[in-house]
Amino acid sequence: MSFALVDGNNFYVSCERVFDPKLQGRPVVVLSNNDGCVVSRSDEAKALGVKMGAPWFQLRALAARFGIVALSSNYALYADMSSRMMAVLAAFAPAQEVYSIDECFLSLHGLALPERLRLGAAIRQRVRQWLGLPVCVGIGATKTLAKLANHCAKKRLAGSDGVCDFAALPAAELSALFSSLPVGEVWGVGPRLAQQLSALGIDSVEALRRADAALLRRRFSVLLERTQRELNGVPCLTLEDVAPNKQQILSSRSFGQLVGELAPLREAVAHHVAVAAERLRSQGSCAGRVEVLIRTNPHKDAPQYHGLLAVPLPTPSDDTLLLTRVALWALERVFRPGYLYQKAGVALLDLSPATAQAQDLFVTVRDNARLMQAMDRINALWGRGTLRSAAEGCNDAAWRMKRGRLSPGYTTRWDQLPCAA
Repeated sequence: MSFALVDGNNFYVSCERVFDPKLQGRPVVVLSNNDGCVVSRSDEAKALGVKMGAPWFQLRALAARFGIVALSSNYALYADMSSRMMAVLAAFAPAQEVYSIDECFLSLHGLALPERLRLGAAIRQRVRQWLGLPVCVGIGATKTLAKLANHCAKKRLAGSDGVCDFAALPAAELSALFSSLPVGEVWGVGPRLAQQLSALGIDSVEALRRADAALLRRRFSVLLERTQRELNGVPCLTLEDVAPNKQQILSSRSFGQLVGELAPLREAVAHHVAVAAERLRSQGSCAGRVEVLIRTNPHKDAPQYHGLLAVPLPTPSDDTLLLTRVALWALERVFRPGYLYQKAGVALLDLSPATAQAQDLFVTVRDNARLMQAMDRINALWGRGTLRSAAEGCNDAAWRMKRGRLSPGYTTRWDQLPCAA
């Protein structure tokens, strides 16, 4: 058995560079919501010491000195480029698991080592040629080894040139490589667990491979024992061809500026309902409970308030209009005047399949299924928000997050398509 993990390099930055060649070779960072912190860095930015998660306001002097380009997160562009990349990668294998926006696993079962290496090189070449995106390929006998091999491919370890297959390394060389890698590089071993393992003398990948399995299970969990088995080439994780449905759906964002009135909060909550309901319908589910939250900024020296209310529905629904009415009813009951709110959000809970809903004899529910289908199709074609409920308000609302450095919607907006001069 063998798996490949294909990962886009500095994915958000790479998506921006596809349509703006002037960014090539320059230090570039992409910022989080409200242009707050660094969430993606080019290699040039990393070389200048820019850390992931660094607040942008702390980097302005460094940016002015070295010409660092900062961009707002263009989520629509990244999601569209991700969809295109996954479609290209799906053609290389009989089975694919999309793991994140810039990562996917491929099944390479039955391929010999030379074929796997050639396939890895072909993947890199095609994604670069067709989409302009750089990727690295890690190959291993298990998903955990493939993930670790991808890390080595990115760091140009083990003589890799963007493709790393651990099967190509002699046992002694592989052991030496694993001894040089911190245990925190293993998939599923976070900083806290890495610290606990280091206290037991398990501070490298090789040490984790050789650790006592019974000790790992007793002191930590069966999950860590499975990780160890995967590191030793014993598959414990299978490929998920279809991502499981989410058990809850949350839409939440911090505001571009503090909000003290009910009216803009209503618009924000209605917007989050629309986003969450669209996701709900896309996975074929209905929600049995709607939860609304609003909160002030806990980091401000100001009066604090956190409002939360969950409302059960008489019949599970995926209707944006119905869910909006319920959410706004809940908002009016948790809202307290006299506070400056930083954030609002909506959670859809108690999810169940839309095809398995029992009707209530005593409850009349207006069926807007065809309206929701039409709205989803139009918004998919013309962009989210093309059709929306009046409760969402206008696009320039003060509560919307700041994105003052936003690039055009090169692939998602007809009026912002790139033009060749």
